[in-house]
Amino acid sequence: MSVHGLHRVLEPPGVLPQRADRLDPTPVCGPDEVLVDVGLLNLDAASFRQLREAHGPGIRDAVLDIVAARGKMQNPVTGSGGMLLGTVREVGPDSPLGLRPGDRVATLVSLTLTPLTITGMDWDGTTEQVPCRGTAILFARSIAAVLPDDLPDALALAVLDVCGAPALTDRVVRRHDRPVVLVLGAGGKSGTLSLVAARRAGASRVIGLVPHEAEADRVRRSGLADEVVTADARDPLAVVAALAGGTPAHPTETAPATPSGTGADVTVVCVDVPGCEHGAILATADGGTIVFFSMATSFTAAALGAEGLAADVEMLVGNGYVPGHAAFALDIVRTEPAVRAVFEHRQTPQP
Repeated sequence: MSVHGLHRVLEPPGVLPQRADRLDPTPVCGPDEVLVDVGLLNLDAASFRQLREAHGPGIRDAVLDIVAARGKMQNPVTGSGGMLLGTVREVGPDSPLGLRPGDRVATLVSLTLTPLTITGMDWDGTTEQVPCRGTAILFARSIAAVLPDDLPDALALAVLDVCGAPALTDRVVRRHDRPVVLVLGAGGKSGTLSLVAARRAGASRVIGLVPHEAEADRVRRSGLADEVVTADARDPLAVVAALAGGTPAHPTETAPATPSGTGADVTVVCVDVPGCEHGAILATADGGTIVFFSMATSFTAAALGAEGLAADVEMLVGNGYVPGHAAFALDIVRTEPAVRAVFEHRQTPQP
């Protein structure tokens, strides 16, 4: 039995579970596996957006069809999945995860590699969180967090879904000396956490970019960014123009000199739509770092775009895992009421 889950791959042979077209989700616990009774899925933002736009009211059936066909939840268009919440039913004698039957857990590995069955679903398709019934299998190399007692389950799950973003932002910002940090998609879950992480890590200035003025007003009122600007992150020139004429975070504050005169030292991309690579590159100073957290990121667009612009920037893929990332993100939500408010707002069904 493979600690990586190779024994659950049905096709094609020889690939890891994340790359597999189909997994075996049979709810029988192997010696080093953990069997979980699933209560809630949390679809990643890029996948949810694509499914909602493509299927509308048929999104529920679309998710069920994907899981039935693939033995896991992996959007065939975006390639992404999400994570889940559930209760441990059984733990194999050789499992190294330290879980016990009855533990209420959130998986910190993607649904794209988690064997999954769904036997029932109570979901109207209006939010990323999918109440359902089913089973999931965790491998020896999986990661799961026991749910905290002091936060509602839905809130904890939403935070844990993006907990890699603030932890890696913290690590990258600390490598620089009081950097200017730009967060694209600053009004979302990962973007909000990254704003706080950047400030705590010693950023000299934190700039948030959002697409609409209403969202900009919310971020300004939160006080989480020093400056908030609006632009379509898919429009590189609009991003640069917005930064050049940055709107103060507070009405009484004087607009600073062009923050993008030499570009941001660290740019964090948390936008859940394709096409934001070139704006991030243009907004980043030579020698700076771009962290791509969006599952909609194109490696080709990022790599060739930087080359074509002769941009000397380091580009990192946020892989969702940094040691201690769960505790780091949960601490931000516990200690920053404005961050918690953002998460609770996003859990409200949107028309």
